[in-house]
Amino acid sequence: MPRPFTLFTGQWADLPLEEVCRHARDFGYDGLELACWGDHFEVDRALGEPGYLDGRRQLLDKYGLQCWAISNHLVGQAVCDHPIDERHQAILPARIWGDGDAEGVRQRAAAEMADTARAAAALRGPYGHRLHRLVH
Repeated sequence: MPRPFTLFTGQWADLPLEEVCRHARDFGYDGLELACWGDHFEVDRALGEPGYLDGRRQLLDKYGLQCWAISNHLVGQAVCDHPIDERHQAILPARIWGDGDAEGVRQRAAAEMADTARAAAALRGPYGHRLHRLVH
C-alpha cells in the first residue's frame, strides 16, 4: 500500500469534527491526525466518558478515514516553556491554565500529556496498527 495521505485537523478546530471528516474524505485523504482542541479529540472525555471513543471511531469509519496520530502540542508546549504567561492562557484549556501559576500550569500540562498517551492507546484498541504515532 502506498503511504497514506493524512490531514492534521488543528487548523480547522473551529469546525465540528464531522464536517472536517466529510471534507477530508471529499478531498481524498486516507486519514486524520486528530487535534486535542475544538471538538476533535478531547482527552478528558476520552478517558472519562463511556462511549466517547466508540463515537470517534464510528465517525472516522463513517467517512472511511483512519487515525494515525493524536496531537496535543498546545498543551505539550506548556510542559517546558519559560516563561509561562498570558500567551499560554489563550491556547490552553482552563483546566490546564488554572490560576496561571507557572509551576502549576507545567504540572497540569505534564499530567495531561500522560493522559493523552493513555487516551491515544485506548483509541488504538480496535484500530490495531492504524494508530501508529500515539502522541505528537
